[in-house]
Amino acid sequence: MEVTALKLPTHEHPLYPSTRFLIVSCEGCCVRGRIYGGYRCNESDCYNKGDDGVWFHKECGESPSEINHPSHPEHPLTFSTEIDLEDCRLCGGLTTSGYCCAICDFVIDLACVQKPLPPLAIEHPMFHEHSLVRTNKYAFCKICKNNIEEGYAYECLTCGHVNFHLDCVNQSREVNHSSHSNHILEFFKSKSLPENAEKTCILCGIESQHVLYHCSKCNFSICIYCKRNPPPLTVQHTKTHKHTLSLLARRVSFTCNVCGMQGDRSPYSCIQCSFLVHRDCIDLPRVININRHDHRISLTDHIGRRGNLKCGVCHQSVNQYCGGYTCSICPNFVVHSSCPTTKRVWDGVELEGIPAEVVIPPFEVVGVNLIKHFSHKKHILRLESDGTTRDEKTRCEACVSPVYSDPIYRCEQCDFILHETCANLPMKKRLPFHNMQFKLYAPDMDSYKAFKCYACKTMFSGFSSTELFRSCGACQRGRMLPTKLACGDCDDFALDFRCFNLPRVVKHKEDEPPLSLCYGEDPNGKYWCDICEGETNPKDWFYTCPDSGFTLHVQCVLGDFSFLMPRRITEYPKYRCKFEVVPNNHCSRPFCAGCQSRCIGPFFLKIYNPKIIYICSKGCFRTFTEFWEKGLSETVFSGGRTLHV
Repeated sequence: MEVTALKLPTHEHPLYPSTRFLIVSCEGCCVRGRIYGGYRCNESDCYNKGDDGVWFHKECGESPSEINHPSHPEHPLTFSTEIDLEDCRLCGGLTTSGYCCAICDFVIDLACVQKPLPPLAIEHPMFHEHSLVRTNKYAFCKICKNNIEEGYAYECLTCGHVNFHLDCVNQSREVNHSSHSNHILEFFKSKSLPENAEKTCILCGIESQHVLYHCSKCNFSICIYCKRNPPPLTVQHTKTHKHTLSLLARRVSFTCNVCGMQGDRSPYSCIQCSFLVHRDCIDLPRVININRHDHRISLTDHIGRRGNLKCGVCHQSVNQYCGGYTCSICPNFVVHSSCPTTKRVWDGVELEGIPAEVVIPPFEVVGVNLIKHFSHKKHILRLESDGTTRDEKTRCEACVSPVYSDPIYRCEQCDFILHETCANLPMKKRLPFHNMQFKLYAPDMDSYKAFKCYACKTMFSGFSSTELFRSCGACQRGRMLPTKLACGDCDDFALDFRCFNLPRVVKHKEDEPPLSLCYGEDPNGKYWCDICEGETNPKDWFYTCPDSGFTLHVQCVLGDFSFLMPRRITEYPKYRCKFEVVPNNHCSRPFCAGCQSRCIGPFFLKIYNPKIIYICSKGCFRTFTEFWEKGLSETVFSGGRTLHV
């Protein structure tokens, strides 16, 4: 059944009805809580604005364009999402969307519109001995211990600024609740219950630190929020299950038929089918893209036998007898049903009913072993796969690495070269550190530019695509990594992207054998770098030659400029400067204007400032560009010397 999108005044994009259970902030009234039966936005831009995208309560999504409200009977109020951060006249909270008067300076938010007008004072509150007055102050509620940011706050002037939520202070001490109709639930402070009493909400699983409703006969407890907003006793969603699902409000261990993962409380069930499901697994998206796979994946109610039953997101086992996401192109790729929405790997767009995107190839075949590549349209490229060994100077325009004996495409009219693998890079690709799709970009070969990679922070001039604290297992640096690759089986091993992309084999000098990347040796051994003559930590990765036995630091072999095309004038747009990348293969090493030492790396930057200066590392380049921006580069960097300002 096709779901119809609705264009409602509350949002700029079409909204779709949803029966998912989520704890999110409503975009309309800004109240955070569990939404069921609301509306969602299917635009990826909106999904990336928040933790779970843009959602609306059903009432907020269906808010009319114009209303008459008893708080302002003089004029009608018009709905707007472009209010300049005004105070709501009823609750005093700041809002950017709600109802405003076109004549008067009067604004009320959606939450206040949907509730009856609160009294200015409460003479006999249920949970306090003194009368209370309404206030606009932000404070902590004495009952639930949460910050009063939304709704109405009430203050006791007798007790000295004791504050309450309106809903908290007016709660009943005993309630008949739909989730536990056998007995009455009583209001308790958590610390007053026996030690073995249930203090975790049976319905939502949140431990109640302060107050809850409890049945002493059944040891049944629910939190204040679930008391006010209970989940529905039945759910009808045929895409999840063909029969009506009923809430089983109790502690019970079960395996969810949709995601295959364990649950410990309050599933929805179909008795006649022995079907059990987490409420969060109801109404999952059917067809989606995730940043861990190149193709669409589709939700199925039965994975079945497959070659690899490891989840492509969390890498844990997948139950073949339960549901999950599968790929129609890659039969061995499976994903837990719950992982795309809980692990932040989905772009937030439901693709069911939307045609698949047409794949655009990166080149056009124009003959046998002849192509016209999108990055070099003016000439034809010919495939060379005869295994010829080439020198260090022959480099790929895409990855800026030496090609050696790899198959390549070479231009017949100029020196443009691509690895065969680089020539086949897709025009669009999803990368693991972002939910949006990236487009392959090739720089203009008439005006070469350098950029800094978001993932590995390396300066490069090839093709490009437009937080956890953990030490990298290769370089041992501990940092806030925007991206990392961690081992699913080892809790203490991760790699940053720079170390992950280190070449396995490099050449330091053309007349010497290649060097291999070493992944760590006996920590008691002593190693010395043959370039800088400093000690090499055997726990760090380094390069070594098996024949000669000498070792070299990774930084000494590669330096900071190995991914910039040598012998080429390159522009760095961020700092509006140009430089030439020069191999450090002369008899005398140049003197770095930044660190006041001889450059030891394989490449250095030659900058015309207008005098020629040399830079050996990213740190020295950063110092230079800081002075460049201040207009002091000529006076500070003069004659190859750095003068302190």
